Amino acid sequence: MTNPLTDLLNERQAHFKAGATTPLPKHYPINDLAAKLHPETQYLRITKVVDHGPNAKSFYLKPNPNRGTQHLAYFKAGQYLSVRFAIGNSRVTRAYALRSTPQDAHNDCYILTIKLVPEGFVTPYIFDHWQVGTTVESSGPMGTLTYNQFRDQSHVLGIAGGSGITPFLALAGAIVDGTESFDLTILYGSRRHDNILLGTELAQLAKQSDHIKVVNVLSDEHYPGYEHGLITLDLMQQYADLNHTSIFVCGPNALNAYVTQQVSPLHLPGGRLRQELSGQVPQPQETAKIPATVTITVKIQDTQQTVTANTREPLLVSLERAGIVVPSACRSGECGWCRARVISGRVNTPKAVDYRRTADQKFGYIHLCAAFPESDMTIEVPVHDLADQFG
Repeated sequence: MTNPLTDLLNERQAHFKAGATTPLPKHYPINDLAAKLHPETQYLRITKVVDHGPNAKSFYLKPNPNRGTQHLAYFKAGQYLSVRFAIGNSRVTRAYALRSTPQDAHNDCYILTIKLVPEGFVTPYIFDHWQVGTTVESSGPMGTLTYNQFRDQSHVLGIAGGSGITPFLALAGAIVDGTESFDLTILYGSRRHDNILLGTELAQLAKQSDHIKVVNVLSDEHYPGYEHGLITLDLMQQYADLNHTSIFVCGPNALNAYVTQQVSPLHLPGGRLRQELSGQVPQPQETAKIPATVTITVKIQDTQQTVTANTREPLLVSLERAGIVVPSACRSGECGWCRARVISGRVNTPKAVDYRRTADQKFGYIHLCAAFPESDMTIEVPVHDLADQFG
């Protein structure tokens, strides 16, 4: 009588003996492809700077082979880079949308157009220090303000304000060069006709394709050929059938909140309205019982550090000010890179930017960029190798 287990063992051993003796490969081409498409770090250098008046500049970036980046990662039009800065003792990141097209990436060129925020922390540093030859470190391309034919309608209504026009430049350029195929109508809010950022470039793209329409909306003046006022629901419906349109929004937090409020009566299906926040997440409503500053104990692996945090700014900002390197990307609560665990203390995450999973909410995990401390706290931040890259 045979034993089934012994028979199975003998069968396996026979297969082993009959197998090839060639050693398994130690290197796989698919890993090379993954590294090219999704690099954790890209080392870049600035090759050209173009001024757009006193408050905006475009920076052209190429690979920096001296640091190991031979070619730029490909991307989807509408994505951004998370750029890393070491400013004094602070280690910070900022997300900037790629204005260039995916075809430009094939030619090893990225373009970032950045608007100066005079009272800001990072953009004054950029305007003072970035010049031809400056080296820059960034993530690979990220973000979801991209067109997908299986998810989106064939008509996209883009709503932009200020430097929020940059991802729509990339989307329009991708339509012109054939990388993308859909109809794009852009409602672009500016104050006056003579300070429209990248208005000439956008108009040139619209002239090259019947699938692109640009509508400038001026809040502070009436001007022939331009709409006047705010980008209301009535104005959106004037240029798009919102029952068969995907709405992409990029601009200041106030614009995102306003558009959300305007389209709320339509009860759009999930995913029909998508936003890319620009700048720090909005503060929660003030509560008199919350102190102005609190103490945060930060645990990272086997280290511990205590910092003072302002309760009117996200935890991420307070940690960066203290020189603590925290992984982050979108800075708007969505991507989850800055996920951390609350061990003790109270935190407030505004509902509008609370993109946490249900399980994370239940078990005390937060996104540092969208979490405002309300008491002394102890948090645990995952270790990350970005610390070495900030120097």
